[in-house]
Amino acid sequence: MRADYRELDTTKTYLITGAAGFIGFWLAQRLLSTGCRVIGIDNLNDYYEVSLKQARLDRLSQTENSSLFTFLEGDIADQKLVNTVFSIYQPQIVVNLAAQAGVRYSIENPGVYMQSNIIGFFNILEACRHSYAGAQGVEHLVYASSSSVYGANHKVPFAEGDCVDHPVSLYAATKKSNELMAYTYSHLYQIPATGLRFFTVYGPLGRPDMAYFSFSRKIMKGEPITVFNHGDMYRDFTYIDDIITAVVRILGNPPVKAGVRHKVYNIGNNNPKQLMCFIETLEKALAQATGRNIATEKVFLPMQPGDVHRTYADTAELERDFGFQPGTSIDEGLLRFAEWFTGYYSY
Repeated sequence: MRADYRELDTTKTYLITGAAGFIGFWLAQRLLSTGCRVIGIDNLNDYYEVSLKQARLDRLSQTENSSLFTFLEGDIADQKLVNTVFSIYQPQIVVNLAAQAGVRYSIENPGVYMQSNIIGFFNILEACRHSYAGAQGVEHLVYASSSSVYGANHKVPFAEGDCVDHPVSLYAATKKSNELMAYTYSHLYQIPATGLRFFTVYGPLGRPDMAYFSFSRKIMKGEPITVFNHGDMYRDFTYIDDIITAVVRILGNPPVKAGVRHKVYNIGNNNPKQLMCFIETLEKALAQATGRNIATEKVFLPMQPGDVHRTYADTAELERDFGFQPGTSIDEGLLRFAEWFTGYYSY
């Protein structure tokens, strides 16, 4: 662990963009539980069911220390809104999780990725730049990148120092762009910034556009599920609690004051699972959660454009600097998801 490692500072104000999203919600809840003041922004778009986003916000309004949470509905692509939020609330720690997600969706709707992932992130960087003044301004910008930046790299596990110059989807290209933009702002304006390369995050209150979520819906309805690349795919599935623990450890520890204050970390399980194994474990979890027999018909199709064969996180730097390596098994994580899923949707 870093010699200068600091625990979470509850005296700071934390701004979370994408606060009604999957990771944003769980991070806000963890910060509130420790007594931190949290400002949340989300545009509540309809990329997936808005009712789930609202359910997350409802939970935050009922959680411990909910009085410390302020929610603002708005889009980070709106520069005036972003500047106003920074001016009024003066956050010291900024966590940019707002983004248009999804690999396949980026092929069909490229424009929204430019708005949210490029223009929106630019607005956040500019707001940090103009507010930054040592201890009186933004002390640390933490932002979501993605394992997608590794593209179709064949060398595994993926390490932070690997080449990431060959993205295979527009979504991945925007995340690579975020890393370059953050590095430049760190270089020019000394803004401490840390990028987080998340690997296939799953868990309760997750994203309905993710494969495990859509699989679960079809499985419970008795419908066949579509399995791409004939099931020959591997993902480094990472449980949400592990993601949040890693993020919380990073928040109070900006890159050290040596050279450009910018760093990226992999946050993954360091244990990729074949898709068919994951599906089998999901079926068992849903069966256990409902007490039913689960038998699913599978339709096998070729690899889809923008997909990659394997993701696999090298988490040595995360463990070295923060003393943590995600490790929740898919058996444990999927059972927790299945219990929430079947209860929330009344299966």
